[in-house]
Amino acid sequence: MDDLRLNKATADDREFAYQTKKLAFRNYVDEVGGWDEKEQRQLHERRFKSQDFYVIQAAGTNVGILALVHESDCVKLNQLFILPQYQSKGFGVACMEQVMENAEALAQPVRLRVLKVNSRAMVFYQRLEFKIIGETDTHILMESPAKKALRYLESSQSV
Repeated sequence: MDDLRLNKATADDREFAYQTKKLAFRNYVDEVGGWDEKEQRQLHERRFKSQDFYVIQAAGTNVGILALVHESDCVKLNQLFILPQYQSKGFGVACMEQVMENAEALAQPVRLRVLKVNSRAMVFYQRLEFKIIGETDTHILMESPAKKALRYLESSQSV
């Protein structure tokens, strides 16, 4: 995936980000209570202003969106949505490799949450070695430890 790029989203990308979420995620939201268009729009607007959104681009084509928040103790992945016609082609894995490499450089874990009804995402993140660290009524909380932090802990324990 040498041609994969994560481009910082601009105001012009707001609608693309929303439509991508709707196409990739609506069926899961419908399962847990229903997609309310007005509520989802408002939620998207708040998140777009407060999170770092990126447009996932491959060979010049927009294939998805990614939203992150850098917290003091972790990199929090809030959204990773690939348009349906580009799913299962390696774009999600390539994006996560970049996110995890950046978190590793900061010696921080990546944290995320997955809707319990989204078993496909659960399998995806478990294949990337994310571990379940908790749950809510609707979500599974997951974490991938920072590898640098793990190497440090392992080396300090062997001394």
